Amino acid sequence: MYKFNLYLYLLIGFPLCTVAQSKINGKVTDNKKHPLPGVNISVKGAYDGATTAADGTFSFTTTVAGEQLIVATLTGYQPIELKVNTDTDQQLNIVLKDAINALRVVTISAGSFEASDDKKGTVLKPLDIVTTAGAGADIVNAIKTLPGAQQTNDREGLFVRGGTGYETQTLIDGMMVRNPFYSSLPDIPGRGRFSPFLFKGTTFSSGGYSAQYGQALSSALILESIDLPERSSSTVGVSVIGVNAGLDNLSKDKKTSYGIEADYTNLSPYFKVIKPKETPNMGPEMIGTSVNFRHKTSATGILKFYGYGNWTKMGFNSNSLEYPGYTELFQLRNNNAYTNLTYKENIGHDWHLYLGASFSTNTDNITADTLLKQPAPTLIKVRSDLSQSKLMVYKNLGRFSVLRLGAEYQYAVEQSAQYLHQANYVDNYTAAFAEGDIYFTPSFVGRVGGRMEYTSVLGKMNFAPRVSLAYKVDNVSQFSVAWGDYYQKPEPQYIRFDPYLGYMKATHYIVSYQRVASDYTFRTELFYKKYTDLVKTVPAYGNNGSGYAQGIELFWRDRKTFRNIDYWVSYSYLDTKRDYLNYPFKVQPDFAANHTASLVYKHYLPKLSTNLGLTYSFATGRPYYNPNLPQDKFMSERTMTYNSVGLSASYLTNIRKAFTILVLSVSNTLGNKQVFGYHYSSDGLRRDEITPNVPRFIYLGMIMNFGIDRRQDVINNL
Repeated sequence: MYKFNLYLYLLIGFPLCTVAQSKINGKVTDNKKHPLPGVNISVKGAYDGATTAADGTFSFTTTVAGEQLIVATLTGYQPIELKVNTDTDQQLNIVLKDAINALRVVTISAGSFEASDDKKGTVLKPLDIVTTAGAGADIVNAIKTLPGAQQTNDREGLFVRGGTGYETQTLIDGMMVRNPFYSSLPDIPGRGRFSPFLFKGTTFSSGGYSAQYGQALSSALILESIDLPERSSSTVGVSVIGVNAGLDNLSKDKKTSYGIEADYTNLSPYFKVIKPKETPNMGPEMIGTSVNFRHKTSATGILKFYGYGNWTKMGFNSNSLEYPGYTELFQLRNNNAYTNLTYKENIGHDWHLYLGASFSTNTDNITADTLLKQPAPTLIKVRSDLSQSKLMVYKNLGRFSVLRLGAEYQYAVEQSAQYLHQANYVDNYTAAFAEGDIYFTPSFVGRVGGRMEYTSVLGKMNFAPRVSLAYKVDNVSQFSVAWGDYYQKPEPQYIRFDPYLGYMKATHYIVSYQRVASDYTFRTELFYKKYTDLVKTVPAYGNNGSGYAQGIELFWRDRKTFRNIDYWVSYSYLDTKRDYLNYPFKVQPDFAANHTASLVYKHYLPKLSTNLGLTYSFATGRPYYNPNLPQDKFMSERTMTYNSVGLSASYLTNIRKAFTILVLSVSNTLGNKQVFGYHYSSDGLRRDEITPNVPRFIYLGMIMNFGIDRRQDVINNL
């Protein structure tokens, strides 16, 4: 670990040499000589580049010398590469052709939705997320409108294809995030901690993902942060629930940037007007801040740092189910911090280097009490610390094929205390992986890889082979298949009480077909997932649980059929059963619905400079446990069908020199009753419905941005 950190320090701190610069400028048009704005122009293999203006012109400087390739890309058009000599200034006239006339290279896609700015298969960009009605600008809530994700709005996490929220991992720039959600209260899930505008790319992988990623049985949410901002800017936001402000500063040579953001949220005034189901006794109040730093260490290298801190306090009183006439108190104070440092560089001979380091800490202080009943409240403290380091090298083999080799190390400290009782452990986790993307032809690719892991707390090792194949049928269509094994440690609360547990395991089988054109996306996928070695807590702790999940998913998105309208429709059928924890036998778990569907509709009105949004979400009833039924009827009853309609309106304008968005958003607009399950008293005589804390949430806010006008982004998103 010391050698790795020393190596990372030397690479980052090594002094840079000053080299000569040349200027590259020109203009980009289509084949009808119309100027093309928003084209990404860059030196291949370097970070030097620019984006074309409204008249198609561009200009930038580069320190890369000699013969280089200039790359021009724009969604809907065929990428082009031009060979130039950067020893002198260059004037270029570039013509892009419609992508529908180009035979594009096949890509691995089974189980994954790409959502990056430079991918043709884009599904959700940052503006997609913030303009999705009902999502509340939350990445995970927007992902729930895609196939595979469940509408589990009563618990924390992203539940995918019959998996629990714990089975999904979130990664930022290749590093795992231990606590991606704000800490939650009982039956009130916490939202994600990250702004979608921090990221240039999002990959939602519901299965069959790369050997680069481990410790996730079901799904991976892979986020790639922005390299350098286009220009300096500042932001101020005001809403009915809080305020926020941010600053991004780009140096004059466009090689270094730094940013800082702070936000304050207080729902107490809101809850005095809109009465929640549970009575607040503290907050809810949240303070958050984040910083970032990015520096181009060379023409082909970049160093990125991101860190944030959150301080939260919230609490509610509710009527006691166990003791009628009494009041239950629950309070939570949470402190969370996360840091992420990554470095990328081209080290020559088509070899590339990636180094990453991360540290996170999360502390929950919980107070629970039955007021006037218990002699003293129950005090619980849970703390999780995670240090990570990761090394990967990859080499381009020919024009398309790639070989990746890597290793990672994690040091985790888990602490839990209730009164004088403590349950702590330390884990040293190491992993190594190898993977290759092999292009047999431009239309046929295979990905073969494997991952080996060892964890000291379990004292066990595993090896997970993974294989994917993809074949391009025509310019816009391809078939993909994937198979692989995935392992994950049991949740910390189970390891604390039995460190002799083993890994849980899931094996994925996926077949998919997709058509991705400039104006529409169609995708369908069949999957089967086999669970083994799930944790059982009854009659004793062990890994003798098992299960399966299988189903079919459909997705359709259309951006061009109707002018200024963008919409998508998703549907998932899920058949899943598992025998785990205290389940007496295999049953459909209480977090899984057989049928889920979403309709997302966005309509831009240019004359009014207004963007309207509607989201309809549907899910059939989920199983719940009724203790009054015999054991053979375990989980046999179902909740009511879930229905929700979210509406939003965004007005785009200028206030002095600030690009301004006025936002009104309403979740569950129609006030549909939503029941996620039931709580029963210990004698089974009384029960409470698990419902949202407020039947609908109304958000009204204003965002002012000085420096970046995102109105064209909104239009281009349609």
